[in-house]
Amino acid sequence: MKILLVSDEESKFLWDYYQPGKLADIDLIISCGDLAPEYLSFLVTMSTAPVLYIHGNHDGKYQSRPPEGCECIEDRVVKVGNLRILGLGGSIRYSDGDHQYTEEEMAARIRKLRWKLHRMGGVDLVVTHSPIRGLGDDSKSHVHRGFEAFYKLLDRYKPRYWAYGHVHMSYGANIPRLQQHGDTTLINAWERYILDVE
Repeated sequence: MKILLVSDEESKFLWDYYQPGKLADIDLIISCGDLAPEYLSFLVTMSTAPVLYIHGNHDGKYQSRPPEGCECIEDRVVKVGNLRILGLGGSIRYSDGDHQYTEEEMAARIRKLRWKLHRMGGVDLVVTHSPIRGLGDDSKSHVHRGFEAFYKLLDRYKPRYWAYGHVHMSYGANIPRLQQHGDTTLINAWERYILDVE
């Protein structure tokens, strides 16, 4: 399965300079948040792949203009083919904006998913907007700090993949695209990334 991961910045390659066939070999598109709803609607229209999404901390506009033809997987565990996917959007709380959570609030969201994860027999791909604390986040910036609460998911379920956004790779040269933590490959989905899943 070939998965297109997108986040935070609309890809000019896919939108401004789109040509028919660019998405022909994509089986699934997943947004890690902070993208224009029109962009996600465009992707689902120009491909035969379903588009799944979660909310970023700048996606309050989705309440009045949700991405058309796309499926929100916020606080859900869904199965696409043999792939079990969990969605948890939002960032650390830094203002009164939408889709921001304290560590305690995120931990409570994770606890509510235990039964769903048990029923599914675990999870293969976790999709979040924020990274895990200390793994791809910006520890110097409160706004771009990751969640400590995510370690419970990471350590207990050991997903094969963890895709996130929020920390733009354009912020600096030392921001990694890929990291490995035990059995889990962590992917910064900023702009676009192709994930091949066997």
